[in-house]
Amino acid sequence: MQQRYYLRENVYFEPLVLKWYAWPYLLPPVSAAMNITGRSLRLMKSFVANHQLHLAASKNPELSGGDFVNCSEDQLDNVRGLIHDIEHTHQDYLDLRKAVAKLNEMLEQAKGLSLEPLYAQVPEALRGYVELIYDMNHNASFRLIEGLIYESPLYKPLAQSVSLGLLGKVKERPFVLSSPRLPDENHLHVEVPFAHDFIDGLFAARGTPIEREQIDRLFEGVGLQGGLTVDELFTTEPPRVTRAPLEGRLRVSYLGHAGLLLETDRTSILVDPIIAVRDEANGDRVLSFSELPETIDYVCLTHTHMDHVCVETLLQLRHKIGEVLVPKNGGGSIVDPSIKLMLQTIGFKVREFEDMETLDCVDGRIRAIPFLGEHADLHIRSKTAWYFEFAGQKIFSGADSSSLDERMYERIQKVIGHIDLLFIGMECVGAPMSWLYGSLFTKPIPREINESRRFNGSDCASAQKMIEIFKPSQVYVYALGMEPWFKYFMGMDYTEDARQIQESSQLLEFCAGRQVQSERLFAKHVWNFN
Repeated sequence: MQQRYYLRENVYFEPLVLKWYAWPYLLPPVSAAMNITGRSLRLMKSFVANHQLHLAASKNPELSGGDFVNCSEDQLDNVRGLIHDIEHTHQDYLDLRKAVAKLNEMLEQAKGLSLEPLYAQVPEALRGYVELIYDMNHNASFRLIEGLIYESPLYKPLAQSVSLGLLGKVKERPFVLSSPRLPDENHLHVEVPFAHDFIDGLFAARGTPIEREQIDRLFEGVGLQGGLTVDELFTTEPPRVTRAPLEGRLRVSYLGHAGLLLETDRTSILVDPIIAVRDEANGDRVLSFSELPETIDYVCLTHTHMDHVCVETLLQLRHKIGEVLVPKNGGGSIVDPSIKLMLQTIGFKVREFEDMETLDCVDGRIRAIPFLGEHADLHIRSKTAWYFEFAGQKIFSGADSSSLDERMYERIQKVIGHIDLLFIGMECVGAPMSWLYGSLFTKPIPREINESRRFNGSDCASAQKMIEIFKPSQVYVYALGMEPWFKYFMGMDYTEDARQIQESSQLLEFCAGRQVQSERLFAKHVWNFN
């Protein structure tokens, strides 16, 4: 009998676009162009001009998640080469950014009269890809025809690749938004686009062993760079921890950050999954890939931020996902790209949900719930909370919802009634608008506006309103980015006097006074229901 091999548990994976970590705004072509030219180039040029400053910042733990490039000095030439590649091979991205800026300036001059004569003046890089529109207050703007743009040369699957590494060979993964991922002795870069079946074959081997010939076929004909070898990725040892049998009719598992897994004997659902890689450092504190069901019927995503639409995790699970459920998109905004289109393009089956729309499963129900807050007051339609009814339990997965207008929740409560479990984030002091969306603007955001419009989620007062309206018997606050195995992703390190910690502690005190079971979650947690 031939030897059979598993993908090692401590293999970590990073999808890349032009060597930068693929978060949701690097998949749609226009927002990708805006971020690559408006952020990535700026950071890399700063690194080339003053790499010693960046090297010093990368060694300071207090600056985790900051705007510095965490590359080594001997990678300077590689960074220069990447800058040259973007500015020459991908000149169309620079042209696209200029076109967006020019079109914005042109539309500022529109005074409510017909926009039809302006189509001939649309910059060439955007001609045929936009519709010129007014809002109901006669402010001119434009709508991207996203589906057509994905079919154009602006969508670049050949600019996509993946990086594989081993936890244990690196001290820690650098923060994902500030540094390009370059081939080195600790990583293996594989030149395949995200839709390639190489990814499915590789990650299916986490749970189903494959023979040496299958490994050879998997890596045959794909470009490889880096010092990590293919053999180092595999082991003959099966995963140490595997999925436990169900106890009762429903099991709810906390995955970390804002992720949940709901399981019955007939249905399995993931919500905003970010799956941690298990290694010796985090051990049994994480719920990792080997503990998931063989099939994930539904993945429910709440909004486009990278800690909720995690491309890294989704691609590793694509081979076992039935359908991805996402919020309805408004259509054609640079700041609000279609989650459906971006995921369909890389190989997922996706369904959009309107507010309050329901899906009847074989043994339960899923419903999309309106989501206010956390988006800097921008017109972003692609956001929803999720509500589940399974095995007699009513579960509200609120993500970063905030009760900005409690009347909305009062109206929702009249439809769904009281709930049993409330999961809510409490990132009540979010970053300013420019932190995530700055590269999508073509003019500097005034400081007063930038500081006022932040990514604030729920605070204690907001969560209290939800508890008073829905009367849950259990309340759980997500881990607030404090889990160390997600630091490369979140870039957070709160102290005990941080407002986020204080507000969540106040909420736990409020719940205790009302005899409501509550907890600020950290690491995996499991609830069983009969």
